[in-house]
Amino acid sequence: MKRVLSGIQPSGVLTIGNYIGAMRQFVALQHEADCFFCIVDLHALTVPQDPAALHRQTLDLAALYLAVGLDPKKVTLFVQSHVPAHAELGWLLQCLAYFGEMSRMTQFKEKSAGKESVSVGLFTYPALMAADILLYQADLVPVGEDQKQHVELTRDLAERFNHRFGETFRVPEPLIPKVGARIMSLDDPTKKMSKSNPNPNSYISLLDPPEVIQRKIRRAVTDSEAEVRYDPERKPAVSNLMEIYSQLAGISLEEVAERYRGKGYGVFKQDLAEVVVSALAPIQERYRELRESPELLRILDEGAEKAAAVAEATLRTVKERMGLVLPARYRQR
Repeated sequence: MKRVLSGIQPSGVLTIGNYIGAMRQFVALQHEADCFFCIVDLHALTVPQDPAALHRQTLDLAALYLAVGLDPKKVTLFVQSHVPAHAELGWLLQCLAYFGEMSRMTQFKEKSAGKESVSVGLFTYPALMAADILLYQADLVPVGEDQKQHVELTRDLAERFNHRFGETFRVPEPLIPKVGARIMSLDDPTKKMSKSNPNPNSYISLLDPPEVIQRKIRRAVTDSEAEVRYDPERKPAVSNLMEIYSQLAGISLEEVAERYRGKGYGVFKQDLAEVVVSALAPIQERYRELRESPELLRILDEGAEKAAAVAEATLRTVKERMGLVLPARYRQR
């Protein structure tokens, strides 16, 4: 089986963009691959976090991972900071990466733009992401287009290490879904739907109640026409709403267009809201069951134990090949 590794930060709220573009793909992959899914709390620390909120959101995300359909008997679900090897290999890869490579990372440029000061962690974040992936010898990394550059850096670092120190890391490939990989903002179809957007009307949270979902979709921007037609260049806002409908209703974009031919945006938006509410209802119910259950922490503890066994084996090899003296926990094995 191919090995898959991916992670989501526990910051802000998860949106239907995260669900359509990533989490549904995770659920499908668990039946055909050896999957490691991580709550990347160390990455969240690259920007200021409220400690209480970070703690709460980490558990929220764990519950949502399971609520969307991940089976802890089939996947390894864990919190990044519960496996110290991530931070260790992250540092070792920082020492292998070049300043120029980090400077070219688009996400750093976007997140640091206009700020008087940014953390060093935000700058070196891609090296920690590379460590996340390489620790588990992942074959495939499900990511959105915005993270593809980081996977390419991971490949470069893996190949550089292998060239200098001998074959150690498997060189991963990004796995980007062709449809639904980039759901856009409801208020600006030129921007990706993001949980970090300060305007709550720009996204639909997986935990939004029905009345909030209905209101947000009613307010979603469209255009001056009244035709429900898929045309991302000329009609980006309507095309984005159609993609959400298509993905959550399980019908083609052509079927969506045909269903609303001549009906205008009002009827389309009303039905879209019903589709979204219906798709999220079972997830929200399962989330509420899991969130207060002691089962949640048990699953995370077991996942961290399984993940650490794999990660430590990789880290030992890396340290040996770089010439580091191995600590007692390795020598005693």
